[in-house]
Formats: sequence, structure tokens, C-alpha cells
Amino acid sequence: MEAKCSDSDSHLYLAILSLFIYIFTKISVDMYAGALFIQLALQWNIYLAVVLLLLVTAIYTVAGGLAAVIYTDAAQTAIMLAGALTLMGFSFVEVGGWNAFMEGYGKAIPSIRVPNSTCGIPREDAFHIFRDPVTSDLPWPGVIVGMSIPSMWYWCSDQVIVQRSLAAKTLTHAKGGSLLAAYLKVLPFFAIMIPGMISRILYTDEVACAEPEVCREICGNPVGCSDIAYAKLVMELLPAGLRGLMMAVMIAALMSSLTSIFNSASTIFTMDLWKSFRSRASEWELMIVGRVFVLVLVVVSVLWIPVVQASQGGQLFIYIQSISTYLQPPVSIIFLMGCFWKRTNEKGAFWGLAIGLVVGCIRMLLDFIYPAPLCYEEDDRPAVLKYVHYLYFSMLLSFITLVVVVVVSLATEEPKPEQVKPLLTFKKMPTVFKHTFLFFPSLSPFNPLDSASSASSVRSQSKLMSALYWLCGMERRNKEDDPAPLPAPEQTICSLEEKPRLQLIVNANLIICLSVTAFIIGYWA
Repeated sequence: MEAKCSDSDSHLYLAILSLFIYIFTKISVDMYAGALFIQLALQWNIYLAVVLLLLVTAIYTVAGGLAAVIYTDAAQTAIMLAGALTLMGFSFVEVGGWNAFMEGYGKAIPSIRVPNSTCGIPREDAFHIFRDPVTSDLPWPGVIVGMSIPSMWYWCSDQVIVQRSLAAKTLTHAKGGSLLAAYLKVLPFFAIMIPGMISRILYTDEVACAEPEVCREICGNPVGCSDIAYAKLVMELLPAGLRGLMMAVMIAALMSSLTSIFNSASTIFTMDLWKSFRSRASEWELMIVGRVFVLVLVVVSVLWIPVVQASQGGQLFIYIQSISTYLQPPVSIIFLMGCFWKRTNEKGAFWGLAIGLVVGCIRMLLDFIYPAPLCYEEDDRPAVLKYVHYLYFSMLLSFITLVVVVVVSLATEEPKPEQVKPLLTFKKMPTVFKHTFLFFPSLSPFNPLDSASSASSVRSQSKLMSALYWLCGMERRNKEDDPAPLPAPEQTICSLEEKPRLQLIVNANLIICLSVTAFIIGYWA
């Protein structure tokens, strides 16, 4: 019997995969990072800090939609940027300038170390982007290719990002927003990463602790305390007023990320999964299901925090990158094949995703079963972990997915012309939308979950019930109060055509942004 798969199978798969990625790499990591700030400032238990963070986040998340999240994101980004640049200035003044920073990092060795080991010693290639392809912690071929492939998933097909692009009024606005994000992504190199390295110089025994028991006393994590570097800089270096502002900014930024992820996860679950099984579900039901699912998501993510804390030597960045390379490359390959090879069909995409997921999950499980040894321990992990870097595994997983997609697509029927045509037609927005939402209906900017005002007003109710309905983002309507149906609004046709002058400005900024990126990479290579 021939196995069959449909568009529904693929978009269900992508929806479930996205939710797993949110739990493993976004929600749990954001909650842990925010809790570290609160723990360092107030000396609270990390799980009490997580609960506080979630409660404050829920106040302005539960009753809001995409518009509320976007506005809070924009405001908090501006505040966070100002605070981070201010802290960068204080950091360079304290360390003694750029030359002192370059010289001091190599000497930042903790006083208590495990004898006859490399524990606590800075890497000689710490200031290089292109590192040794075999012996380094970040081999340069893996950085260029292995890290770029998962990044395509995030920036080109992740629901959190794509939903904002599709909410733009025009194509020029969408391009401009992406370019602004690209410019802002250059700043963390100077405003976050370098101050974090300065923190190691100023507070070496704490940030760079190299003995498990000492690390446990400092940050509660025997694997290492490098995750507290930035928070330590904020708490110790800034004066009281600025310290409080910076703490508020950082926690607000993390809460902003959580609001975006909660909103997107709720939308994916209700529109892509729940409606697949209950196609006639009312808007009221979707609202309730979405809110309940967010609560479930939070519980699972909190339970996952200990794994985040102990993984990859206690380094959040390495943890995020490794999990990304295990789960995201198949989606990136399918995205690229669907854009550039019209022979790709549904069966090829489905089996590429399925086999890629199995292979990636096997590697991820092995990583958790056999964690990386500490600096004073012998590496006795299986060869696939010991000798195959996670960035090289990303390249291997991408190649496996590519082969499966090509072989299965060529071995099965060719897509019909009407299935491929929307890919090649870019004159009217609705045509593109129809194809874009094939796998992800929740990406639609016309999603009812993003509008709390879409529900009707009601007559007077009990205060308790009114509060409950408000919490769920809706107000219940009595049947006898149903207003007469309004005539359907005339459909607005959005063109993808751009004004020549604006298009020129956007394209010029793209060249400038790429030039800045190339200079930075070349300078630090």
C-alpha cells in the first residue's frame, strides 16, 4: 500500500516542530535568563524568580494580541538599546579602554582552579571569528555554513518573525523592518558581547569560576557561571539609579520576547493544530484553548530549565545553537527547495522533514545522555559526539534532508502547474498570501486571535464573569443581543509594487548593511 501524505500532514508537522523549538530554545532560555537577573539582584531562589517573571509578563500578555506585543517590543527595544550603550561606556571606562581590554582578557584567570587542567584559562583564539576547523570550539566552516542554515529558519520561516513581516502595510515597509533589524543585530557585538568579556576581566573569580563547588556557591550551577557575566556587570558597575533602570530594561526585554513567543505559540496551536481537528470551533473556544495552551507551555518550559542550566558547560549561547542545529536545518532546506526548485513536491518535502527530524532528535538525545565533559574530565563520549561538532552536524543533517527531498520528489509525481504558479506570480498580494499560508495558516495577518476587539460587546454581567471574559480576550454575547450582520467589507487588493525612490533607499541600505557586516567579519577573522 502506497503511503500518502497531504498538505495537512506537512503543516501539522511544521506546527508541532515550531512548538518544540519554542520550548527548547526560546521560552525556557528566556525565563532562565530573566530569572538570573532577578536572582542576582534580590538573592531569590531561581524558580521563585521565574514565577515572578511570568506573573508580570502575564499582566500585559494574556489579554493582548499581536498589535499590543509589537508596540511593547518597539518601546522596550529603544529603552534597552539606550541602557546597553550606556553600560558599554561605563565598562570601557572601568577596564581602562580598548587596549587594556585586549590585554586583560588573556590574563583573566581565576585564582582557584583544578590543577593540571585547562579550567578557567581563556582561549587563545577568543578574539577570532574564523577559528581552527578541527580543534576549536567554533570551527570556521561550521560558523559560516552550519550556523547560517538554522538562521534561515529563524529569519525566513519562524512564525514570530514572519507574522510581523506579513503585518506590514507594504512590501517596502516589510523590507525596511528587516533592514532595521539587521542594523540592530550589529550592536549586540559591541553593546553586549564585549561588555560580557569585560565582566570576566573585572570579576574573574566569579564569572570565570573553574572549580565546581566554587561555582555552585556563586551562582548555584556547578558547571560554570559565565551566564551571570552581563548581570554581574550591571549590578556591580552601574550607580544605583542606572542599575535599577538597566535591570528593568533587561527584564522588560526578556518579557517582551516571552510575549511574542506566547502569542505566536498560541496562534500556531489553535490555528494550525486545534482547528485541524475542530474545524468549526468558535472564536470563543479558540480564545480559551489558546490561553490554556500557553499555561501548559509555561509549565513544560519551567520543567526544562534545569536541563538548560546544566547543558553545554552552562553557556546559554552554545545551548541555543546546538539545539537549533538539531531541529531547524530540515525546515530551512525545505524552505529553500520550495523557493528555488519547482520540481519539489509534497511527498519530497514531507519525507525530508520527517527523516531530518528523526536524525536530529537522535543526535539531540545523545547530547543529553552523554553531556560534554568538564575541563578536567576525559572525553569518553560516542564518536558521533566527540568528533562531529554540532555545527558540522548541522551541515550533515542539511545534506541528508536535501538528498531525501530530491530523491523522493524525482521518484514521485511532478507538481501540477497550478500548484507551482503561485510561486512565480508576484503581482497581487492575495495570491502570494494564499500560497504562504499553505503550511502555516496561523501566519495570516487576518488571524482572529490577534484581535481582542473582534468579539462583540455585551450587556451588564457579573463582575466576576466580566473579568473572566476579559482575561480570555473576549466578551461574551447574549443571543438576544446579536446585532444584524454587517455587510462584508470590500476586499482590499494590496500590490507588491514599490515606489522607485523608496525602493532605491531600501536597496542602498541593504548594500550599506552588508558592507558593515563584511568589514566586521573581515576585521575579526
